[in-house]
Amino acid sequence: MKEHEFDTLLNIKTTQPQIGFHRSFHYHRYEPTPYAALKELFQQYELKNSDRVVDFGCGKGRLNFFIHHHFQSTVVGVEMNDDFYEECLRNLATYLEKTRMKTDMISFRHCLAEDYDIHPEDNRFYFFNPFSVQIFMGIINNILRSVEAFPRDIEILLYYSSDDYVHYLEDHPLFQLRKEVSLTGEFEANEYERFLVYGLMY
Repeated sequence: MKEHEFDTLLNIKTTQPQIGFHRSFHYHRYEPTPYAALKELFQQYELKNSDRVVDFGCGKGRLNFFIHHHFQSTVVGVEMNDDFYEECLRNLATYLEKTRMKTDMISFRHCLAEDYDIHPEDNRFYFFNPFSVQIFMGIINNILRSVEAFPRDIEILLYYSSDDYVHYLEDHPLFQLRKEVSLTGEFEANEYERFLVYGLMY
């Protein structure tokens, strides 16, 4: 299926590119994870309906709706951009209209990623290189503080991750690489086209 066909299936609109850039170098340009890449990831990595997934820099919510459609997991999108947040809410309305569901399993937070209050049940955290490693490090610390208060297994999912993100987690004493999903087809010529899954050391 093509990008717009997935959008049609989910009754959402996520394919239009971002116009302009954020004024801070800490925040990167919006680009949704390709549906083809998500398909490959979730052929090798499964979620449960008991998982609670947080997408930092969720854009228009593509990942959130894709995950809920396939796994019925609880999904939270964190987005600081006013326009994208409004598009998330519009997409949520049309998604629920098509599925004829009333659910609180999909929600969005309009705030900076570093200001998101980690929920005690959040256990899967997704990053498509949305901001600088300095912000990423702060969010990881927020996650670890939550885990210290409410012990649970958590995983960090990176797509097209910057070398800085990888170096930080590889050098971190509490994390280990659990899974790598290298993409095929149109993606395989680019070494950054992969998903990395890090979890806490046992």
